[in-house]
Amino acid sequence: MAENIKMLPREKVFRDPIHNYIHVQHQVILDLINTKEFQRLRRIKQLGTSSFTFQGAEHSRFTHCMGVYEITRQICDNFQRNYPSKKPGDGLWNDDERLVALCAALLHDVGHGAYSHTFEHIFNTDHEMWTQKIITSKETEINQVLRQVSEDFPEKVASVIAHTYPNPQVVQMISSQIDADRMDYLLRDAYFTGTKYGMFDLTRILRVMRPYKGGIAFDNDGMHAVEDYVLCRFQMYQQIYFHPVSRGMEVVLTKLLQRAKDLFEHNHMRDFEMPSLLVPFFEDKVTIDDYLLLDDGILNTYFTLWQSYPDEILKDLSYRFLSRKPFKSSEYDNKTKHFLPELAQIVENAGFDKKYYTATNSSFDLPYDVYNPNSNKSRTQIEIMQDDGSLIELSTVSRLVNALTGKILGDQRFYFPKSMLLKQTDDLFNNYYLEFQKHIHNDKIVM
Repeated sequence: MAENIKMLPREKVFRDPIHNYIHVQHQVILDLINTKEFQRLRRIKQLGTSSFTFQGAEHSRFTHCMGVYEITRQICDNFQRNYPSKKPGDGLWNDDERLVALCAALLHDVGHGAYSHTFEHIFNTDHEMWTQKIITSKETEINQVLRQVSEDFPEKVASVIAHTYPNPQVVQMISSQIDADRMDYLLRDAYFTGTKYGMFDLTRILRVMRPYKGGIAFDNDGMHAVEDYVLCRFQMYQQIYFHPVSRGMEVVLTKLLQRAKDLFEHNHMRDFEMPSLLVPFFEDKVTIDDYLLLDDGILNTYFTLWQSYPDEILKDLSYRFLSRKPFKSSEYDNKTKHFLPELAQIVENAGFDKKYYTATNSSFDLPYDVYNPNSNKSRTQIEIMQDDGSLIELSTVSRLVNALTGKILGDQRFYFPKSMLLKQTDDLFNNYYLEFQKHIHNDKIVM
């Protein structure tokens, strides 16, 4: 069936602090923005618990998805203006691919759950899988809008998210080591956290991007802008995304949800207001409707109610999360890892259930990697196009990027209640405090 591509009679724009204007020219894009599934993203924070550390980080998945759409639109414009296909198979840009690229960019995060990654870890959900379900299910408004283009159009858009779409240029626009998704969240997260680490030259990078048969490459004279992007991404992960306090709040949230799940499984929630919207997740019987009903606000409402719950652990963890009382942490390594069971037991002896009041949290990132066909999650490497049209992988011509290539960077931290670092009037507790302190020095667990 031929695709029905309807243009708006007049371009619509949305004001945006990162891109100034977000330009919408297709009716289907405007219709997708107005679906209930996409509007739900307004109620999910882009950075989850990071707003407890960086108070400006209140921006949503909605604004990020709009930004990814806008960057993708600019890439398509550049490709059509400078590299239009002259004949089939020439490796240049076929503008017939524009609409599927724009829709995939806009919808790439529509499957994110409440508090995003923390929720995924507890309930074993996968936002990319849910994104594809939401796009392809005939129950959703998004699917109904996409089918107005053609009956198979939802499957085409979902295949971009699944990385199975046949045109690698479209896939790499949305998902690669330098794509519209990453470029928007680095700039947007830097802006809203009030930091400068993510401020690379987007205009220059878009200018030097070019299509080729195997995907997307970058002109040789734009290599330094690409270098800057890789370094910015590295800095954002180390300074923002891996911040110990944000992770401390994430641990509290994780333990809070785990306690609620455990109480439900042992029938201890029958005498209190049942968290009905969470029951499908507790029972692992989640429909699309169940999934889409949850957002950050719904969880926060349950946490507010649980502050009056008779279970002391659930009550305390709810209070800690809503009142910003993060767990403290100390870094450990392979030499000091064997102390963790002992430290967890000291925390328990001091009056805290170690299952809910201690945790390990590892945050590592690979700033840049080269293609490895044997890897389970091989990454699309960044290709630099030489003047003669040949391609060369970025780290072979950039000393800066080479220094980061293949190096997994981050840390491992042991989390525990802040009171384990504070002397108390209680002599018995102070004995545990002193025992605990033997292994904690300058934010690290030591021998």
